[in-house]
Amino acid sequence: MSNPSTKDLLNIAIDAAYLGGRRALSYFRTNIEIETKRDNTPVTIADREAEALIRDYITKYYPTHSILGEEQGATPGDADYRWIIDPIDGTKSFVCGVPLWGVLIGVEVKGEVVAGAVYIAAEDSMISAARGLGCTWNGRTARVSKISSLEDATISCTSPSSAIKRSDAYEKIASRAKLTRGWGDCYGHILVATGRADVMLDPAMNPWDCAPLLPILQEAGGSFTTWSGQPTIWGKDAVSTNGALQKPILEILATEKQR
Repeated sequence: MSNPSTKDLLNIAIDAAYLGGRRALSYFRTNIEIETKRDNTPVTIADREAEALIRDYITKYYPTHSILGEEQGATPGDADYRWIIDPIDGTKSFVCGVPLWGVLIGVEVKGEVVAGAVYIAAEDSMISAARGLGCTWNGRTARVSKISSLEDATISCTSPSSAIKRSDAYEKIASRAKLTRGWGDCYGHILVATGRADVMLDPAMNPWDCAPLLPILQEAGGSFTTWSGQPTIWGKDAVSTNGALQKPILEILATEKQR
């Protein structure tokens, strides 16, 4: 498969996310050791084994492709194809026994993320998308909500305290919204993609935290951008919207005082 189709890449991403998720799930709510990384975030054997399994599966089909993973870093290869992996997005939830974590796999082709999958293992829920192929949630078409007023919207945020420290924007958005919740990490973005929330804010972001989210949100009819409105996985922050709320949300994010 020297020149795989987007559909081929998507299928491997889905399979790899599932395999990694089932491995991680075998450790979920068990008495495993929790280590602290240099960035003061937790890591466990579940993270490491899940990423190793995912890497092995991808390499089986595409041995020349490059890989970037949260736990094992970058593996050089064909610069036109890069797989970006987060074996457990939401490790803090994972170690607390909270099921709001997922396995993230995105595939870049010539610098553009064209396909990706998120497996919410504790729910046995798979959300995936590829350019021009739509977004699916457990095999059915996924679409964002039709909410067009911020006053009717459900807003989520990975870390409201961090968002408040970052700028005045979160408080202004939250004060106008119908409902605010802290459904964090990938789970909040997936809620937007599947029409169960309308806006998701992340005040801090790494590429492996969001690699599949860009095609997933876009193919579901929504938007995934930085707080300044750039549709990229390489920004320092991120916001997902249902599309209808993108303009007012980005306006608030752009105009509010940065702390």
